[in-house]
Amino acid sequence: MRHVIALDVGGTGMKAALVGADGALLHRARRPTGRERGPDAVVAGILDFAAELRGHGVLRFGEPAAAAGVAVPGIVDEANGVAAYAANLGWRDVPLRALLADRLGAPVALGHDVRTGGLAEGRIGAGRGADRFLFVALGTGIAGAIGVDGRVEAGAHGFAGEIGHIVVRPGGIPCPCGQHGCLERFASAAAVSEAWAAACKDPEADAADCAKAVMSGDPNAVRIWQTAVDALADGLVTALTLLDPRTLVIGGGLAEAGETLFTPLRDAVRRRVTFQKLPEIVPAALGDSAGCLGAGLLAWDLLNTTDGMEVTP
Repeated sequence: MRHVIALDVGGTGMKAALVGADGALLHRARRPTGRERGPDAVVAGILDFAAELRGHGVLRFGEPAAAAGVAVPGIVDEANGVAAYAANLGWRDVPLRALLADRLGAPVALGHDVRTGGLAEGRIGAGRGADRFLFVALGTGIAGAIGVDGRVEAGAHGFAGEIGHIVVRPGGIPCPCGQHGCLERFASAAAVSEAWAAACKDPEADAADCAKAVMSGDPNAVRIWQTAVDALADGLVTALTLLDPRTLVIGGGLAEAGETLFTPLRDAVRRRVTFQKLPEIVPAALGDSAGCLGAGLLAWDLLNTTDGMEVTP
């Protein structure tokens, strides 16, 4: 059975699958990223994991994977297959596509983790059927993926979709990127967790705890939550003005609050739009499988298009 390897590399763990031509997940596996062992060990672990997946495919399906798709965090040069920089993994300018292709003996596609997850949400998840969509992941930081006709735009330099660094509060909280008042300093899961932990004087409290307190009517939680929602709405309206998406898909840890987030967010965005068309604002559908599913799509795309010519999978 023809299949591909899909691999989603995170800061703490890796998720992988063997994916059939119809998108079916034929095999799943997980393992720690092992970043505490250093960047070289992380790369070696990725190569070993991919080789194990190849071996499993040979044993189970009688042939090795026809291609592989890999999603990684940080700055990614997708055109040249280079993992340029990832602070949480400690690597710089890793030619990951070439290393994997050499190890697997198969073509490899390399993608940015959020853009790859957005690709999956756009094609087979919450954005399915939308010709233009924007996927926004509210996690430790905030990042986005700009979807156009079934593909995700990487930008001229691989930076497209960095909505977390739209300045929504000029002169506000310093951001590690060098600016002040970036969206992710106010509306990420990490920002909400930090604010709520300080308010309730519990260093272990997080954004999920804040959401629960909002539901119970705690005034401090409501204030912190509304501050995040207002900042997020400001950033999203800027994005809507520039991109005019038909569907806005919100994922990541903060989106797990469900309507505690989506009801006030839809209202806040609606109040801010003037001439812009209000998109449908929906929760992501694929959860933490999005990156892995998107990596599988990248691999099949690689097989289905060679120098502009369609190839039968």
